[in-house]
Amino acid sequence: MGLLAVLRSKVKNAAIGLMITASHNIGSDNGVKLIDPAGEMLEVSWERIATNLVNVEDANLVSTIEHIIKEENINMSVDAIVITGRDTRESSPTLLNAAVTGIEVLCGIVQDFGIVTTPQLHYLVVCTNTKSNYDNPTLHGYYIKLSEAFKHVRQKQINNGQYVAELLLDAANGVGGIAAKEFQKYLGTTLAINIYNDGNGELNYMCGADYVKVQQVLPVNFSLKPNFRCVSIDGDADRIVYFYTDEDNKFHLLDGDKIATLIAEYLKELLKESHLSFQLGLVQTAYANGSSTDYILNVLQIPAICVSTGIKHLHNKALDFDIGIYFEANGHGTVLFKETVVKTIKEAVINPKRSTNEKEAASKLLNIINMINQTVGDALSDMLLVETILHAKGWDIMEWEKMYEDLPNKQLKVKVNDKSIITTANAGRQCITPEGLQDEIDKIVSQYKKGRSFVRPSGTEDIVRIYAECENLCDLNKLIIDVALLVYDYAGGIGPKPQLS
Repeated sequence: MGLLAVLRSKVKNAAIGLMITASHNIGSDNGVKLIDPAGEMLEVSWERIATNLVNVEDANLVSTIEHIIKEENINMSVDAIVITGRDTRESSPTLLNAAVTGIEVLCGIVQDFGIVTTPQLHYLVVCTNTKSNYDNPTLHGYYIKLSEAFKHVRQKQINNGQYVAELLLDAANGVGGIAAKEFQKYLGTTLAINIYNDGNGELNYMCGADYVKVQQVLPVNFSLKPNFRCVSIDGDADRIVYFYTDEDNKFHLLDGDKIATLIAEYLKELLKESHLSFQLGLVQTAYANGSSTDYILNVLQIPAICVSTGIKHLHNKALDFDIGIYFEANGHGTVLFKETVVKTIKEAVINPKRSTNEKEAASKLLNIINMINQTVGDALSDMLLVETILHAKGWDIMEWEKMYEDLPNKQLKVKVNDKSIITTANAGRQCITPEGLQDEIDKIVSQYKKGRSFVRPSGTEDIVRIYAECENLCDLNKLIIDVALLVYDYAGGIGPKPQLS
């Protein structure tokens, strides 16, 4: 991948990012993420090139590189810059060294930022390639830009209404804990962040956003008071979910859907106050809770589009809107603003013909834009955005939760011999093969009020993921088990059959 990053940099005549991380996966796993010049993930056609390259026999490596150079018409005299970073896994330094070796073999220039979050590396890549709406390509520039915007928009009052400027953060024992501690230095007294799982335990083990979202339980090593606002991020800090427990010790989850609807409502309010008219839209996946989609469409009256699972699909679709909000239910997401929108908002702030209220609302929008990492989902940037909105509304976490009530939902995995047996369409909501499986799923779902279920193969292992939701919590377990048993029978399940817990 070091070799490939150099070739990609030469093709784009711009800096490319290379991040060593396996995100929310267990600590013994590791991987690499390549980042294109505008902070986006690697182009699809180059994903295929990457897959072929990593699987080539050693004896054919040179000829494969030469083939790529020829096929892509790469000018090897162009300078190549690769910006590198890694997470805190034990294997990351060794793998980064291997990548650097590949970069240097093809005479690429390495700019290494050491231990960083994945969103930070995305940000640094964009900053290196363009100065538009970004500061200098340094970690200091990242922290100062986001924190100053956060402090500026809250400068009148630290505590507001039911909102209290303090939270508990589960950092998944990953790099996000390091970044959160650094943020605290920049934020000062505007927000107190109490960090748990800050790196002393096993990465992503019984903690982190993915664990909290799927298991819907507290992370390990976590103590909290009832109704206290809590945040969980994942190992490389690109996912975020909120949660709390009530007086009866019941767990409450506010996931990516809740975050997206909160942001959408607030942005709509600011646009109305500033008398600015832009096309605002929200992009979700099939995993989005049905109640959230209903709230977005019928209460907020904002377009909601469903796309296939995978952040690349959401990001690309969000670009269709003037202001595009996208979030997966797992908490990975951000907000995208077109350049024309940013320009118009800046002009509104200084326009003498506009009222004071209009200019203040436009100024808030501008600070919101500066607070958001538009390159990719950034857990810490998203956290600052949520905290800004809750403060503006004077809400505690219980008031936020009341926006709408989630339908009870659950996820399961079924191990199979060959995941390719399962194919889907309609943004992953409809199973095409094996033939007959979708018909049987539909029969089961029809028995439950507001019932919904879909199945999709994993992208990396031979398992099939199953999602189900319905109105009655007591029915949910039976619904998802019945669908899981169908998958087990139709797709060649292995191991024990799914059963009611």
